[in-house]
Amino acid sequence: MNILIALKNNGKTDDTIKNNDKLLRHLAKYTDLNDSEAVKQFIASKPSESYKKNLCLAYDKYCEYYEIKWTMPRYKPQPKIIRIPATEQIEMLIAKARPTLAVKLTLSKETGIRPKELCNLKVCDIDLEQRLVYPTTAKHGAPRRLKISTNLREQLKAYIDKLKLAPQNKLFRGNTELYSKAYRQMRNNLSEKLCNPELRTIRLYDFRHYFATMLYARTRDILLVKQQLGHKKIENTLIYTQLINLNDDEWTCRTATTVKQSTELIEAGFEYVTDQDGLELFRKRK
Repeated sequence: MNILIALKNNGKTDDTIKNNDKLLRHLAKYTDLNDSEAVKQFIASKPSESYKKNLCLAYDKYCEYYEIKWTMPRYKPQPKIIRIPATEQIEMLIAKARPTLAVKLTLSKETGIRPKELCNLKVCDIDLEQRLVYPTTAKHGAPRRLKISTNLREQLKAYIDKLKLAPQNKLFRGNTELYSKAYRQMRNNLSEKLCNPELRTIRLYDFRHYFATMLYARTRDILLVKQQLGHKKIENTLIYTQLINLNDDEWTCRTATTVKQSTELIEAGFEYVTDQDGLELFRKRK
């Protein structure tokens, strides 16, 4: 479609163009795109408010390009609370994954990086010495640097060395679609094997939600969470303040007697509480 070329020329991302192409092809399959009233009636028959809104936005671009007059309906999806996976579920999924997928999921868990950002990473975006990741932020968000654990640093180093990747090479092969497909297949197989249907509800993007919620629970710093997620608007970040119960007393507790043990606990997300009987006490929300 010529409109897709126009979107490309106007600086729209490949993902945006691909999504609009998919939506417009769906409309064209069942309606005449030049008959705006028929299109409007077809969109109204869809059960999902979110899908209706996306169809309208795609068709509105079509109408603008071909100078078709129509009044776009206003569909407002009902907000839904995000369900955050438990730490045990996240770790179970990572443990089940094959090595490369496990590294990707661990990176998602520890940094909250978007799947698209992860798939666009180059080797030069990883500072192994400082344990920092510098993703190219999607959705025109602010640039950011993200800390990773010593364990993940070692996994990444072994992965890069094994494949003999150069600094300008992409860190991972494939794209977001393949990453999502591999994750869903692994997740669904594990869900079936364990007879645990709840695992099937954990989306790849929930690793990002998990990171953000845990970061806010640990720091109570919503501006830090906004910066680490690469959000442009604070409104998009504020939702994470609603996902935890600050009075929740469900904690996992650990003790440390050496600097090495303390460091490992902090890197695993534990926060220092106090000293008692020669031990350092740490805790982390379950």
